[in-house]
Amino acid sequence: MLTSLQPNQDFARFVQLVKTKSGIDLALYKEPQMKRRLNSLRERRGFASFVDFYNAFSSQPDLYAEFLDQMTINVSEFFRNPQRWDVLRDKVFPELMKLSPKPKCWSAACSTGEEPYSMAMLLSEFLELRDIRLLATDLDQHVIERAQIGNYAAAAVKDVPKAHLNNYFTKQGERYQISDQIKRCVQFKRHNLLADRYETGFDLIVCRNVLIYFTDEAKEAIFTKFSQALRPGGYLFIGGTEQIFQPQQYGLEATETFFYRKKQ
Repeated sequence: MLTSLQPNQDFARFVQLVKTKSGIDLALYKEPQMKRRLNSLRERRGFASFVDFYNAFSSQPDLYAEFLDQMTINVSEFFRNPQRWDVLRDKVFPELMKLSPKPKCWSAACSTGEEPYSMAMLLSEFLELRDIRLLATDLDQHVIERAQIGNYAAAAVKDVPKAHLNNYFTKQGERYQISDQIKRCVQFKRHNLLADRYETGFDLIVCRNVLIYFTDEAKEAIFTKFSQALRPGGYLFIGGTEQIFQPQQYGLEATETFFYRKKQ
């Protein structure tokens, strides 16, 4: 029986089954970290093996949503690492505006929306809101739905500049609701960075603190596709825990810390 597999065989079979069901290839994630995250959920829900866990969430949509939520990294906040956003405002956006009056931007692995909404607020310093259109994608449909609601705890908005907090949020008890004005700037879509086709012609791609969970081979494939998705002169903005050691192999060059520009 499948459930009598040895632990390593059990997880390997689970990886196969998940890929067949969803197209998500867990083999492209670093196994120790991913296995540890999923183990905690499996054990908490009382399943003796990963295959038992798979059999259960195959017929239980709520459990499947919980699985997706556990395997994705849904930790975010507005203007995370504010100094990097200063670089985006003071150097990157002014440069991009010279290339395109309405930059095409993508927040990849956007989680619950703090990042793309931060981008929209920052762009509002350069453009009318009606002229701002951002793509925001994530693997997890559940977090996309939360992003579209746009309701956040106080801790998430602690680094929002005061002017933007006053203009674009409504305080509701201990939580903050983002305005429909900003919501309308962002188009949310489900997207698998490892499997789905990438749009092209972007001036800016932001993908932060997600790639560290992928294998080196998967990261190389994603960086290659990010580069292909950027226009010449466009920027890739990655997280503080990440670094591209040989950006030239992707046609990129390092500029500011955690910013890479596609060579023209």
